[in-house]
Amino acid sequence: MDFRPGFFLKTGAFALKYGYCLNPVLRAILQSPSCGVRMVLLKRSEFFRVLLVLLAGGFLTLPVQAANNKDADNKSAKNATSAKAAPAAKNAKSAKKSAKPVKSQALKETPKTLAAQKAAKEKVVTATSAKPSRLLASKKRRDNPPDHWGEWNGPAGTSPGLHSHAALLIDMQNGEALYQKNASQIVPIASITKLMTAMVMLDAHLPMNEEFYITDDDVDTLKGSRSRLAVGTQLTRQEALLLALMSSENRAAHALGRNYPGGIPAFVAAMNRKAQELGMTNSRFLDPTGLNSGNVSTARDLAKMVAAASKYAPIREASTTSDAKFDVRGRIQEYRNTNPLVRSDDWDIGVTKTGFIREAGKCLVMQAKVNNRPMVFVLLDSEGSMTRVGDANRLKKWAEATRS
Repeated sequence: MDFRPGFFLKTGAFALKYGYCLNPVLRAILQSPSCGVRMVLLKRSEFFRVLLVLLAGGFLTLPVQAANNKDADNKSAKNATSAKAAPAAKNAKSAKKSAKPVKSQALKETPKTLAAQKAAKEKVVTATSAKPSRLLASKKRRDNPPDHWGEWNGPAGTSPGLHSHAALLIDMQNGEALYQKNASQIVPIASITKLMTAMVMLDAHLPMNEEFYITDDDVDTLKGSRSRLAVGTQLTRQEALLLALMSSENRAAHALGRNYPGGIPAFVAAMNRKAQELGMTNSRFLDPTGLNSGNVSTARDLAKMVAAASKYAPIREASTTSDAKFDVRGRIQEYRNTNPLVRSDDWDIGVTKTGFIREAGKCLVMQAKVNNRPMVFVLLDSEGSMTRVGDANRLKKWAEATRS
């Protein structure tokens, strides 16, 4: 502690101030004419003793005054409570008299109410305690998309006015490119990659009912994307394929590659070999999810990949499934297709896949029928959450008008 003169002066001033206010004896001493002279003549040690006396004399009165104030507050509160209690008691008596018929009526209805509540409770418990199969998938057709998702009303032969940076429409029956825009530009393709992942996995003829777990290796550390498949979730290869294609689950896609003979390195090598076999000369794959922006291709190459993927029945089934309920470690979770057009009656889609990372923008590829002719749609780097869907509708309307 600092005992320099400044400390004593400050502490003394504090003691004199509060001691003067709180202690009447000290106030009388300090008001005497000789007090100032005595304080000046005191030595430092004597001053410190006097200071302790002053502090004791001043602050010992605090508990007494606090107790007095507390008693006064209690008395006033008690008086106020008693003042309010009288009219409240009268109101309670009158209310009690008038409430007697209502009380008897409530007692009569209580058994029915309790029985209804018990029945409802038992119904909820039965529903939540049921154990459905781990995966319940179903295709559903729903209402048509709203008009603002894309409508082309121009005359035949005019441009559909797409907002995607790159686009391509190919007639699969003759290979003719009906519409193209930046079709040869190499760009990141995001989760469109998962179509190649599915083909490579199916080409290996691995058992589809084989089970494996989602591990820490499947967690996305590159983009930090979220997933509802917690580490430790058990999947079959069939379930992982469905989740990867329908709802673009990155952990499911990565688990498919990780459980390939030779692991991820062998799987990625097989992806690039498959690309070369399909004539995708401007494509490169670095991972099975598409989270790596090094997965690149062109609209022309992707049209070849979509056409090849349409020959795989499991890919057609999984990629066009509307939604599925899945039991993830005891919790039923619903997954939906990332392409809302699979729920439209205006579309006959055979294969589809969406994709998005910041470097690639919004992407969409499909194999669908237009005027009963199978066609491949490729839409890359669209801006806005629904632009790719709007472009698909505009391109379809344009094709229907020009090829009718």
